Amino acid sequence: MAEMLAPDFINHNKLVPGQEPDRQDYLRGIAAFHAALSPGRLIIEDQVAGADKVVTRSIVHAIHDRGELMGVAPTGKDLTNRAIVVHRIVEGKIAEEWGIGTIGATLRKQRLEQEIRERERVEQELRIARNIQQASLPKEVPELEGWQISPFYQPAREVGGDFYDFLDLGDGRLGLVVGDAMGKGGACCPGYGQRPQHA
Repeated sequence: MAEMLAPDFINHNKLVPGQEPDRQDYLRGIAAFHAALSPGRLIIEDQVAGADKVVTRSIVHAIHDRGELMGVAPTGKDLTNRAIVVHRIVEGKIAEEWGIGTIGATLRKQRLEQEIRERERVEQELRIARNIQQASLPKEVPELEGWQISPFYQPAREVGGDFYDFLDLGDGRLGLVVGDAMGKGGACCPGYGQRPQHA
């Protein structure tokens, strides 16, 4: 491609964010595709030339197994791009390119599928974490004469890092232990409750 492109080559294709329409960014884009895909097959189905233009209809098949491509992790599957490209030729070099292909839509669909799978995995892990957390909290509220104990636990997000438990200290005393299991600066703080002297 470096030999085929004119020094002042202009890429008129739909660009990815941050990509420039010049020769260097076009070659970088080609290199990114080759780094992510195994060597594939290019099938030219039609090619028509007239004046300084060449129109090519082609299909490219390659396995996406080497690296991330446009935000999509390798799938190990065949990636097919059906494209129609128009080139303007000046002195035997490609001076401009206009093209449209199916690879962008295919990669967007795959990225969405990967995001859905990742979201489902995270939600499953959160469900497991919530179940573990709920199992760690006291199942019963102790009864203490003269006191009404109504615990309420609400995590700030899907799963909290705080835990509590009750300790029977005897002689009408009850201990409350609160701990921050996430290590975000909270400390384990015991608290004590006694019967009011004048209930």
